[in-house]
Amino acid sequence: MPEVSDCPATTFNLQQPLDKVVDTCVHCGFCLSTCPSYRVLGNENDSPRGRIYLMDALNKADDDERQIPLSPTTVSHFDSCLGCLACVTICPSGVGYDKLIAATRPQIEQQHQRPLVEKIYRQLIFSLFPYPDRLRLLLWPLLVYRQSGLQQLVRKTKLLPKVSPHLAAMESVLPAFTAADLTVTYPEKIAATASPKADPKKHYRVGMVLGCVQRLFFDRVNQATIRVLTANGYEVVIPPSQGCCAALPQHQGQTEQAQTLARQMVDSFRGLELDAIIINAAGCGHTLKEYGDILAGDTAYQHLGEEFSHQVKDIQEFLALIDFVAPLNNISDQPLPVVYQDACHLLHGQKISLQPRDLLKRIPQVQLLEPVDAALCCGSAGVYNMLQPEVAEELGQQKVTNLVNTGASIIASANPGCSLQISKHLAEQGRDVPVYHPIELLDMSIRGVQLP
Repeated sequence: MPEVSDCPATTFNLQQPLDKVVDTCVHCGFCLSTCPSYRVLGNENDSPRGRIYLMDALNKADDDERQIPLSPTTVSHFDSCLGCLACVTICPSGVGYDKLIAATRPQIEQQHQRPLVEKIYRQLIFSLFPYPDRLRLLLWPLLVYRQSGLQQLVRKTKLLPKVSPHLAAMESVLPAFTAADLTVTYPEKIAATASPKADPKKHYRVGMVLGCVQRLFFDRVNQATIRVLTANGYEVVIPPSQGCCAALPQHQGQTEQAQTLARQMVDSFRGLELDAIIINAAGCGHTLKEYGDILAGDTAYQHLGEEFSHQVKDIQEFLALIDFVAPLNNISDQPLPVVYQDACHLLHGQKISLQPRDLLKRIPQVQLLEPVDAALCCGSAGVYNMLQPEVAEELGQQKVTNLVNTGASIIASANPGCSLQISKHLAEQGRDVPVYHPIELLDMSIRGVQLP
């Protein structure tokens, strides 16, 4: 039993009806084989079933037990969860584990005193990554770090992992970027370049969420998204006041920060009379579709959040619903084997799987391949690979091995975090396989651009 310390007493409480959700788990164990943390760590406490047992025990603790603070060991079992939602997909009883872990993490952040170094590191992440303008300022010195050769020197010495495994994990996924990537701006409205097929006389317009990591490291994906939409008859509206979707703080229990960012996003798109709000990053899209839950209890914003979420469509989900105007051309003069990598929050969170594959199959010469263990998380999971680098490392290695073993010439990934994680492990394994967002390949096909 942990010793009583200066840490706050446990006041863990799953409010109704979530406490009833715990009882729907029949402990069948179907979730174990799909859970990435359990597969790596081999401890049932690091599985959905084990965590539900822990939640139940904390929820039913008596008054004396509640005077004992949460132990670091107990917290570690919740921290090890990637939030990939594979267990939600496989569960035969329909247990809402996603709701349970979402209710548990804020309580852990409020009741558990993390070590000072870990606390500072987490604060650094939450103070930078959800704010593109702040992150952009940090990237300028990192650009010098990359281009000066200092990055190669640091990696060759292998000292950084010994000094700080967490900072080493963050540095290891730093992608290639240029000064141009840090200075991109967009007009508020971008006109369609073709008439829509459904009704040539109607004016179609969609909003677009730029993302945080997406706009700084993968701006080419945003540009490709805009070109595909405008080529198919849609005006694109990009509100300049938009910020972060709130995915990162929401997934890590930073409730107040997530709600503030969600309100800002809702306000940015309010009153624009859009046919849809488009997002091209899987993790962001899943969070944007949950604003009703994130803003639950906020009398001024809950309904607005629900209306906003109803409009959100992943770009691949949206394109599968419309009639294409733009013709598709070859992007290769020979058969092109492509393997599609399922992002967890697209596959399990948004139930989008067939649409990206169908879009890729439309491109002439593309031969779509499927990897072994396709539903296994790559280990990115937002900032999981920075907070739990050991587990993320093993998952990343497994994912890349499975993708490369298909013999594909290209990996298609619809989430920036996944792309960073996969690219990192491709480089570590000495594999020269490019990673593209499916929308980039579609954009090349519309423009008739050959792959390099």
